[in-house]
Amino acid sequence: MSGAVQDRATAGEDVIDILLRQHGRIRELFGDVKTADGEHKKQAFDELRALLAVHETAEEMILRPVSATVAGEAIAEARNKEEHEANHVLAELEKMDVTSADFDREFAEFEKAVELHAQNEESQEFPKVRDGVDADRRTRMGTALKAAESIAPTHPHPSTAGSPAAQWLVGPFASIVDRTKDALKKATSG
Repeated sequence: MSGAVQDRATAGEDVIDILLRQHGRIRELFGDVKTADGEHKKQAFDELRALLAVHETAEEMILRPVSATVAGEAIAEARNKEEHEANHVLAELEKMDVTSADFDREFAEFEKAVELHAQNEESQEFPKVRDGVDADRRTRMGTALKAAESIAPTHPHPSTAGSPAAQWLVGPFASIVDRTKDALKKATSG
């Protein structure tokens, strides 16, 4: 797993605790990208992009089916829709020059959308999962989330975003391509 998506989580951790910690890291990385320049900005964006891609894929695969049951279909579908839209924007940002004014403008809007999405999860979805799912199952979900993250793509794939079924079907194959691309880029850039 890439350093961008490695988590300090230990075995047996509640899925919501893992996701909340990742939300914190995502917020930190947004700040890093906004204040950095040059190569550091590119590296911070690459780390953010990989974390978002892996995080959202794992949420859709592990959390969202449970959320649909305990929080309701409407909440689960709304979060999936937000993730689908964010995935499209992230794919566009990935193609842009991080030093351009266009990138900064688009990135600022993207940050607002991601923050709203995280707030929606934290206020509407996560509390319902905590209340509706016993601690043992949430721990098993945490383990499953970490496993899903280890096979999740590290780049946005808008065609599968927002669909747990598509994530299960296509995600592992996209991950192989992404992680191979990442390894080749790392080997040729250093």
